[in-house]
Amino acid sequence: MQSMDPEPAMLAARTAGAVAGALVSLAYMMPKGTREAVARAIAGVVSGLVFGAPAGVALAQWMGVSGLLSPTETLLTGSAAASMTAWWVLGALARIADRAGRGPAARQ
Repeated sequence: MQSMDPEPAMLAARTAGAVAGALVSLAYMMPKGTREAVARAIAGVVSGLVFGAPAGVALAQWMGVSGLLSPTETLLTGSAAASMTAWWVLGALARIADRAGRGPAARQ
């Protein structure tokens, strides 16, 4: 039976991409507080680690650069994209929930 352990270089690429995606997103969409920052950072990194490979392959095929990128580059790109997407979606949902939570009585 084959081992399911990830290759260390690929795991490093996933981790680097996920963290880089969260850091780049931090520059563009600042969280309102520490709790939101921690939640979005964790979700971004986990999303990058989990969805990095399929996101990288899909992006490379969509852009037509599949043959030009190495597997490590594809994984790094996908992890960063998945992390950024999770960060932005959670940020947008937090702002929508914040606005929706303030009814007419709360605004006065």
